[in-house]
Amino acid sequence: MERDAEATKRRLIAAGRAEFAAYGLHGARVDRIAAAAQSNKAQIYHYFGNKSGLFDAVWSELVELIVVGVPLDVDDLPGFAAGLSDLYEEHPDMPRIITWQRLEHGDALNDLGVAEVRARSAAIADAQARGLVSTRFEPQVLFALLVHLAMLWAAANPEVLTVIDLAGREQRREMIRRIATAMVE
Repeated sequence: MERDAEATKRRLIAAGRAEFAAYGLHGARVDRIAAAAQSNKAQIYHYFGNKSGLFDAVWSELVELIVVGVPLDVDDLPGFAAGLSDLYEEHPDMPRIITWQRLEHGDALNDLGVAEVRARSAAIADAQARGLVSTRFEPQVLFALLVHLAMLWAAANPEVLTVIDLAGREQRREMIRRIATAMVE
């Protein structure tokens, strides 16, 4: 097993991500995280300060994954929503951690996340000013709607999913695109 600091931090973040997805910040246990990371509790406190600090590190990694993995293209906002939905499907722990963050740690803002929401909202505002995107919604609201639309399938309860009956990934992706298209035209 590697004994360098970066490898230990990476293992702790990966184990924390799995634990936080399953139990949230308050239900997560540092002893389980340490065991899964083949480390010890003292390392969590050494590298991250406390369990909340580890959650923040996991959250920062997820925000960066979203920002880098799903760039905003104002010429294809439906593609942005579909791409974000794809990312959530590829990483099913992400919507769970996003929900836990909002419920248990929503007062801890991520600077990159805030900056990206502002930048992406400004890009939508510019596209609206150029007549490329509907002005039906304020740019910040439209961006928020696209982000939440992308999580539709991850957040819907089983009864809704059963009635909608869009089992295939491509069907779900196409529905996200159609809804987003209706919002931006």
